[in-house]
Amino acid sequence: MEIIDGRLDVAEQHLSENCDERPNDQVDLIVIHCISLPAGHFGGDFIRALFCNQIDHASHTDFDSLRDMRVSSHLLIRRTGQIQQFVPFHQRAWHAGQSSFDGRNNCNDFSLGIELEGTDTGQFNEIQYARLGETCRCLADAYAIPVKNIVGHSDIAPGRKTDPGVGFDWARLHRLMAG
Repeated sequence: MEIIDGRLDVAEQHLSENCDERPNDQVDLIVIHCISLPAGHFGGDFIRALFCNQIDHASHTDFDSLRDMRVSSHLLIRRTGQIQQFVPFHQRAWHAGQSSFDGRNNCNDFSLGIELEGTDTGQFNEIQYARLGETCRCLADAYAIPVKNIVGHSDIAPGRKTDPGVGFDWARLHRLMAG
């Protein structure tokens, strides 16, 4: 696994317009999220469609609240272990929203967002952990990101966000990153 021109070589590439230039080149935070569309359902193309502004809001009642939402993440790790990339790492993806880390606001400015297909109350698959560990290790090496700067969305937006949730095993991720 390697990064070439801001893209992960093993990732299926999809272009999202929901990004822009970073205010500077600083990248020193990885934010782990989770997502499922519709809520609690896995598979399908709805997450890609959301990040690429192509979701059919009439296709499910859960999608009506997403009508004006313009979001993206750098990466999505599906339950199958497939990795999809939506935004090159040198650009700012719109994944964190109102957020703060280590006294700095607007985490999108200096972070990389990784979505796991799942829910904040469920468990994640072995293959997802394996791919996440490998990906975080690659990104941490490339951008000199310390392990303490790999956090959950709930850590940078407490009270507003709960993902990746109670079922996420941080110790497992740290073991996988260690080798």
